Amino acid sequence: MFVSFFPNPKLFFWSVVLWTAVCVGVWYGGASGWGALLGLGAAPDPAQAGRVSVFWSDSFIWFYIYFTIATLLFAAFWQFYAPHPWARWSILGSALILFMTYFQVQVSVAVNAWYGPFYDMVQAALAKTRPVTLAEFYGEMLTFAGIAFVAVSVGVFMRFFMSHWIFRWRNAMNDYYMSHWPRLRVVEGASQRVQEDTMRFSTTMEGLGVNLVSSVMTLIAFLPILLQYSYTITEMPIFGEVPHALVWAALLWAAFGTGFLALVGIKLPGLEFRNQRVEAAYRKELVYGEDNADRAQPPTVADLFTNVRRNYFRLYFHYTYFNVARIFYLQTDNIFPYIILAPSIVAGKITLGLMQQVLNAFEQVRSSFQYLVNSWTTIVELLSVYKRLRTFEAVIHGAPPPPPEEEASFAKA
Repeated sequence: MFVSFFPNPKLFFWSVVLWTAVCVGVWYGGASGWGALLGLGAAPDPAQAGRVSVFWSDSFIWFYIYFTIATLLFAAFWQFYAPHPWARWSILGSALILFMTYFQVQVSVAVNAWYGPFYDMVQAALAKTRPVTLAEFYGEMLTFAGIAFVAVSVGVFMRFFMSHWIFRWRNAMNDYYMSHWPRLRVVEGASQRVQEDTMRFSTTMEGLGVNLVSSVMTLIAFLPILLQYSYTITEMPIFGEVPHALVWAALLWAAFGTGFLALVGIKLPGLEFRNQRVEAAYRKELVYGEDNADRAQPPTVADLFTNVRRNYFRLYFHYTYFNVARIFYLQTDNIFPYIILAPSIVAGKITLGLMQQVLNAFEQVRSSFQYLVNSWTTIVELLSVYKRLRTFEAVIHGAPPPPPEEEASFAKA
C-alpha cells in the first residue's frame, strides 16, 4: 500500500515529521523575518487581515518562498538517498496538497478577521449608534466576495489535483500488485482487492490525511486567536471565572466526544471488514456460475446470501445506536458555544462582531479537536480496507493466504 508509492515508507514518514518540525521551528525562531533580505520586510498590517490583499502581502509571499525552498531541499535529499519512480507525485504532489491545505486555513483566518468589522457595522446600523451607508455595507460584501473568490479558485484546483494524485497512488499499487499476480491470484477475492480496494484505500487515506493536516494547521492558526479572545471572555457557566476559558471548553468538549464515540463504535471496524468478506464470497460464487453450470447452485448461493444478510443486519443494529450517540452529540455541539458564551452575552460584555468572531474561532478549534469524531465512520471504512490489503500483501512476503475462517476471526479482533 505504501511502498509502491513512497520511498522507504517508514523512514520517509518519520523524516516528514522531523523535517516539518525543523522548518516550523526555524520559521518561528526567526526565519519569518528573513524576507527583509529580499525586500519583503514589511510588517503585516492588522487592518489587512480581513482583506483579500493579505494573500499577496510581503509576509505571505516570503512564506511561499520559504515553503518552496524547504520542499525542494527535502525532495532533493530523497531523490538522492532513495530514488523512486513515483517520487514526483508522492513527495512534490503531497507537498502541494499540504500547501493548499494551509492556504485554505488562512482563508478561514481572513474570513474570521472580516467578521468583526462587518457584524459591528451591522449592529451599529440596527441600533443606530452611528451612520452606516449603503456604500460601506456593499464595500464589506465585496471584500468578502474577494476572499471567497480566492478560496473557490484554490479549492477547485485542489480537488482537480488531488483527483490525479489519488489515481497515481492507485496506479502505483496496481502496478505493484500485478507484478506479484502469480502469487496473489490464489487469494480469495484477489481481483476485487486489486481493482476496488486500491482505489478505496488511496481515496480514503487522502481524505483522512488532508483533514488531519487541516485540523492541525487550524489549531495552530486559531488557538492563539481563541486564547486572545479568552482575555475578554473569562466566565463559564457553573464554573465561573476560568483562565483561558474558551480553550479549555473546546478541548474538554472535543475530548469527551472523541472518547465517547470511539467507545460506542468499537465493534464497527470488524463488522465492516467481515462485510467485505461475505460480499466477496457471494460475488465470487456468482462469477464462477457464469461459466460453470455446476457452480452457483441455489443451496450454495442461499447459504452465501444468508451470510451477507446476517452481517448487514448486525451492521444495521450496531450503526443504529452509534448514530443515535453521534447525532445526539453533534446536535448538542451546535448550541454548546452559545452555552459557553451565555454569561458574557447576558452581561453585555461583547459586541455582535466579537461574538461572531468568537463563535467562528471556537468552531474552528473545536472541530479540529473533533477530528476523530467527524472522521470516525471513514476511519472504520479505512480499517476494513486496510485489513483486507494487509492479509493480501502477506502472500507477497511468503505467508500462505489465510483461510476464510481465520481471516474472519481476524476481523473480529
